[in-house]
Amino acid sequence: MIKITVCIGSSCHLKGSRQIVETLQERIEENSLKDMVELCGTFCMGRCTEGVCVALNEDFFSLTPDDTESFFTGEVLPRLRF
Repeated sequence: MIKITVCIGSSCHLKGSRQIVETLQERIEENSLKDMVELCGTFCMGRCTEGVCVALNEDFFSLTPDDTESFFTGEVLPRLRF
């Protein structure tokens, strides 16, 4: 199981955190990964200088709604392959 935490604090909300959460929810469902991926929100993680702060387990990323697809295919899916 992997955990994806998306900041939903005010700064990240203005940068598109809602769209990022929605895209991730769609991709998790489309790929039947609900039992393998925990998606949750949190308030400020203190890393809001560039984009929306997203933690994938212990690794941090700054995302925009436009790069969420590539984040999912390039970072999330490879970590689920055994």
